Amino acid sequence: MGKNKLARWAELETFNNVIQPGEDTGLGKNHPIKGKWRSEFFHNQNPLILELGCGRGEYTIGLAEKFLNNNYIGIDIKGARMWRGAKTAYERKMPNVAFLRTRIEFINSFFDINEVDEIWLTFPDPHPGKRNSNKKLTCPWFLNNYRNFLKDNGIIHLKTDNSELFYYTKNIAECNALQIIAQTSDLYAEKPEDDIVSIRTHYEDLFLKDGLKIHYLSFRLEKNKLVEDASKKIKRK
Repeated sequence: MGKNKLARWAELETFNNVIQPGEDTGLGKNHPIKGKWRSEFFHNQNPLILELGCGRGEYTIGLAEKFLNNNYIGIDIKGARMWRGAKTAYERKMPNVAFLRTRIEFINSFFDINEVDEIWLTFPDPHPGKRNSNKKLTCPWFLNNYRNFLKDNGIIHLKTDNSELFYYTKNIAECNALQIIAQTSDLYAEKPEDDIVSIRTHYEDLFLKDGLKIHYLSFRLEKNKLVEDASKKIKRK
């Protein structure tokens, strides 16, 4: 293991905007912060928005800078990557940013019913192929987990360079009659003016330089509607 990674892990422990739970949390045991993010961490009642698989936290930071009246939490298991975003937020003294180091599979141990307003999935691992469908962060299993803590009709945002993941998720939304708010298979060809989707990460810039198209999809997740599997009906247009 590199010294740089060890140094980042050590520094991450000193940041007051980072929560790194013990190994027991997520295995049927809730973290004390669950249901108390607004009251005990952010000390306000502003909307709570998550970025799952945040990597370096660039989108979490970008959104927090543009929308000061929202609270943002970047979530990832890789602390050495998260360090960059956490350090930036710490040095800039950003009061509306937090980072949580955990697996997405354990997320229900950290957020209570109706505690979260929106979820961002920015360039998640696409897990290509039908055999890996249950690993995609937009598969029915994950979406039904999000329903536990997302407010009714809360928004899911997906930004990806992977067309398979985009159409897979689009088909899930359509087959379950979930309200699609926006969709495009070539985001920057449409020259977006919306600050929400115009933020670019380091890897996104690399994808664009390689000539890849950026896909974007947003839809609402209904609290009382079980999301069913539609992976066998993927549509490509």
